[in-house]
Amino acid sequence: MRGFGKLVSHGKFLQAKENYDESRAVLVGIPMDFTVSFKPGTRMGPQKIREVSYGLEEYSPYLQDALQDKAFYDAGDLDLPFGNVTKSLEIIEEAAGIILRDGKIPVFIGGEHLVTYPIVRQVAQKYPELVVLHFDAHADLRDTFFGEKLSHATVMRRICECIKDKHLYQYGIRSGVKEEFEYAKEHTNLNLIEVKGPFLESLERIKDYPVYITLDIDVVDPAFAPGTGTPEPGGCSSKEILEVVSHFKQLNVVGMDIVEVSPLSDFSDRTSLLAAKILREALITIC
Repeated sequence: MRGFGKLVSHGKFLQAKENYDESRAVLVGIPMDFTVSFKPGTRMGPQKIREVSYGLEEYSPYLQDALQDKAFYDAGDLDLPFGNVTKSLEIIEEAAGIILRDGKIPVFIGGEHLVTYPIVRQVAQKYPELVVLHFDAHADLRDTFFGEKLSHATVMRRICECIKDKHLYQYGIRSGVKEEFEYAKEHTNLNLIEVKGPFLESLERIKDYPVYITLDIDVVDPAFAPGTGTPEPGGCSSKEILEVVSHFKQLNVVGMDIVEVSPLSDFSDRTSLLAAKILREALITIC
């Protein structure tokens, strides 16, 4: 793969094509969990999501469309220097920039949520009117976390510094400290606890903007998705999040990620399977 540096292959995601140049979207894994604050293991998410994808059919009855007819390329996982947050973010940002310059849609699988920050930095440079949709249990709007500006707990605060004010829409948020909710009142479109209803209500407002979607798997209740680093009870069901993803086809999606899948916390693999199914649906809508 030209320009990406070293990549590690752990197999291909379901129905990935062999030709980069002819692809519309490019899938890249980011095996990073250097700033996680509770349970580690999300660096193993990309590999497991690919592995379990072979248990899925390529046809979606939700969308009545097939992944085999879509042009996307799986580039493998970025080779990151373990423990070096700054250098890793640079590598991620460089990869996102290459995909965008090649006129393709970047789709990343993490990995902890901090990986979204360097991706959005690049996407926002190409699309100044960018709107970011954030599906998560946590607000991730702290300015610092244990004295650090760069953390999976501060990622959306950093992203707010890259995009226009009120261009962040948050869904399913049910955890955070007071300062985060105060910041959100002034600078984001915060939707507490609920996911599908607020998302559908906002479609009309955002449909004409370029949209980046970041989906933290812990937006789903841990009864359905226990394999995540910071599980938070009270989330949506797997059925609901799949219904939400089916509506992505109404948006101008210019980039996306799915993050915080931690296989070590779920020996049943149902979290990784859900992430793989979300990814299948998303790729069909994007491509």
